[in-house]
Amino acid sequence: MSASDVAGTAGDGPAAAPGPARLPDGLPPVVRPYGDTTGDGMVQVSFTLPLPAGKRAEGAAAQLARRMGMDAPMVVHAKAISDSFTFFVVYGPVSHVVDVAAVEVVEREYPLLSPKETNAAVRETLQRKLVVVGACIGTDAHTVGIDAILNVKGWAGEKGLEYYREMKVVNLGAQVSVPDLVERAREERADAVLVSQVVTQRDAHVHNTTTMSAAFREAFPADRRPLLVVGGPRFDENATAALGVDRIFGRGTTPGEVASYLVHAVAARTSPTSPTSPGGEAT
Repeated sequence: MSASDVAGTAGDGPAAAPGPARLPDGLPPVVRPYGDTTGDGMVQVSFTLPLPAGKRAEGAAAQLARRMGMDAPMVVHAKAISDSFTFFVVYGPVSHVVDVAAVEVVEREYPLLSPKETNAAVRETLQRKLVVVGACIGTDAHTVGIDAILNVKGWAGEKGLEYYREMKVVNLGAQVSVPDLVERAREERADAVLVSQVVTQRDAHVHNTTTMSAAFREAFPADRRPLLVVGGPRFDENATAALGVDRIFGRGTTPGEVASYLVHAVAARTSPTSPTSPGGEAT
């Protein structure tokens, strides 16, 4: 496999205007939720209201469900979680349908590579090791996600990036400040910076990510900035432009997916026709 195979069509000019979405074979164009029978529209939702448990709280839960579009909602579970809060599970039908062709998702535009293929592609593309710096930033102390991707033991039956012979991995751990992350990335001459964010209260993950991306854009020229990759269970994978990053990975991402993306993105950047390659003009 050559670097051009990994890079795909990077630098070949503007992409064609997108046409109507084409559904994979076998998918219906419109669907409704399934509960007891096909197309019955039954859904189940859970939420907490700041009300003490009781009939009035259950009535409030049913009213909320109706306003959310649920017809004839049934409160199937109500449990006090304090003197002033109650947790609910509500079940009932909705009349809404889903236009499957209008669903917007981030499709994987690169091939999934084995560790052997990844190592070979890095050698061909860079003629050196690909340097990855990872961390949990801000006050986030949950390292399970970043460790699953970086540590050699990996996750879901796949070895982490430390396993790859042609990658140098620097795992900074938890609660790393943005200035420290920027400085370490500069010291290591990082090709990519991976950030995991699990804490999402008050959109902390969004704030931390935009702060991080702004700091890297201020500290590095466009053609020398590391790839910025973030991951976590509450990120919207379509929000790369809004957050100022190159890629967002959601829940269930495996180390192999991240490794394959890094090879693809680095190959695209080092393409002679790439606008951010050393031989091109930085945008």
